[in-house]
Amino acid sequence: MQKVTRTFDILERLKNDFPEKKMLTGKKGKEWVSYTTSEYIHKVDALSASLLHLGLNKGDKVVTIVNNRPEWNILDMALAQVGAVHVPLYPNLNEDEYLFLLNHSECKMLVVGNKMLYSRVKNIIAKTEIEISNILSLDEIEGVLSIDTLFTEGKRLLPEFTDKIQTIKESIDPNDMFTIIYTSGTTGASKGVMVPHRAMVTNAIESSKCQPLTDQHKTMSFLPLNHVYERMLNYHMQYKGIEICYAQNIGTVIKDLQEVKADIFTTVPRFLEKVYDGIMAKRKHLSGIKAKIFDWAISVGEVYDYSKLKNPIYKLKLGIAQKLVFSKWQEALGGNVKVIISGGAALQPRLARIFSATGISVQEGYGLSETGPVIAVNKYELENRMIGSVGPILGGVSCKIAEDGEILCKGPNLMLGYYKDPEYTAEVVDKDGWFHTGDIGVLADDRFLKITDRKKSIFKLSSGKYIAPQVLENKLKESNYIEQLMIVGETQKYVGALISPNFEELTNWAKENQLTFSDKKELIRLPEVVKFINKEVRKFNKTVSPHEHIKKIVLVVDEWNTSTNELSATLKLKRDIIAKKYEKEIESMF
Repeated sequence: MQKVTRTFDILERLKNDFPEKKMLTGKKGKEWVSYTTSEYIHKVDALSASLLHLGLNKGDKVVTIVNNRPEWNILDMALAQVGAVHVPLYPNLNEDEYLFLLNHSECKMLVVGNKMLYSRVKNIIAKTEIEISNILSLDEIEGVLSIDTLFTEGKRLLPEFTDKIQTIKESIDPNDMFTIIYTSGTTGASKGVMVPHRAMVTNAIESSKCQPLTDQHKTMSFLPLNHVYERMLNYHMQYKGIEICYAQNIGTVIKDLQEVKADIFTTVPRFLEKVYDGIMAKRKHLSGIKAKIFDWAISVGEVYDYSKLKNPIYKLKLGIAQKLVFSKWQEALGGNVKVIISGGAALQPRLARIFSATGISVQEGYGLSETGPVIAVNKYELENRMIGSVGPILGGVSCKIAEDGEILCKGPNLMLGYYKDPEYTAEVVDKDGWFHTGDIGVLADDRFLKITDRKKSIFKLSSGKYIAPQVLENKLKESNYIEQLMIVGETQKYVGALISPNFEELTNWAKENQLTFSDKKELIRLPEVVKFINKEVRKFNKTVSPHEHIKKIVLVVDEWNTSTNELSATLKLKRDIIAKKYEKEIESMF
């Protein structure tokens, strides 16, 4: 078996273990078009020759602004095996962010995905302090060198550059940096995480042992490939020979899943929340016996736990619920989904229970860009899963809980440090090599990691009692009428909450109760609506300690998202930005 220690070693493994198998699939027009493993490898080699011919050298930084598609992987592998450093950026950044990152990364070559993305950065290029020697595009754009041209030219050049490519590959050590992942998280300041081959590769191999699928299966990829989570899992899937099918965009995922009939996909909790909300919205159109059966099945799913599967009565109920109701949930996701891997943010236990009850293995994990990314993940075997946890520590990773509750991590999965920022690197990696995650957690049953909050998010009330806002927020979001919320109250006497409602559900409720309003702003000001949401909050208050009770709320009309900068790219709350935006509303609660 081919030993894989660098990302491009996966290609040799594909060549030996999965020859002529469909590997990368994307949609062109109305058709799904695939690259076999041999086509994939030939294109990587041809592109490598062209890149060297253009003057790209080992260590040069190449910025890519590309949406998910098979060519992303071809480009990524070509850059890796010629020793260039791949710097993938989100396609939705603003002009100032692009300008900063192009300069900071010392970009030598820029690759854009299409004409729209090129138009976003074309004027920025002239403002950079560095010289960008080449601009390439995956689509045909007038005046821009296309990747298809490089493939064609590369085939001709390959005999001339084969030896050079091989020499470069042999010179690359697993500890060498192969990518810089820029992560702003929830604090705003972009940091360049320097990732060596060993971090991503060991993470991909170890995480691949946590699910049982083989080269006979397919995955659907739709999270941004420039994010470390989806990128590592792309290597994970290739390592196992699992065909990767790329969704056209986030809006077509359900349709694409139904067409491709994927067996596994990776997601963030927000997507599962949307799927759940969509299914529950259809419940409103049911009546009579159908409505009763649906509600009964949901009640069975809501108490799902792996230990209950040993109870023959519960197992019988679950089997009936799956046949009558949950089989339709499966059909909505294409009918073949066996595994869902969730990460990027905390998954509501309710969602983990419901989706697990459909017969899907929901495997929540945890990690950071700095840790490869996975530190812990729930595995496929029932004894290695715990709802409400992020699972056992991943093989090869060392983890411990500091005296103050912070999760510390060490192992081959760690970054090399922050690009051009040794001072900050020294702040987060101590003298013994432990990376300080900034997250607070506990080990349940001495093996299942549970994340309780961000270290910086935890605050004290004036009484001295600690509040872990993320835990409270996750619980309260189980209400169908609450889309997003942020817990506030640092140094105050009690806890408050800014709440962005689920306007679809709230509008339906208001109409059912014959309330009149002209828009969302008027809706959230109705006394009946405020009273109703307060009632939802009081239900939640019964489940937590008295000092955690939410005493005051403010409803806001804005629906928080990444484009308006309230959420990070992984859909975490940007607390400082939200607090500043709603400063007056927060003051009014206290």
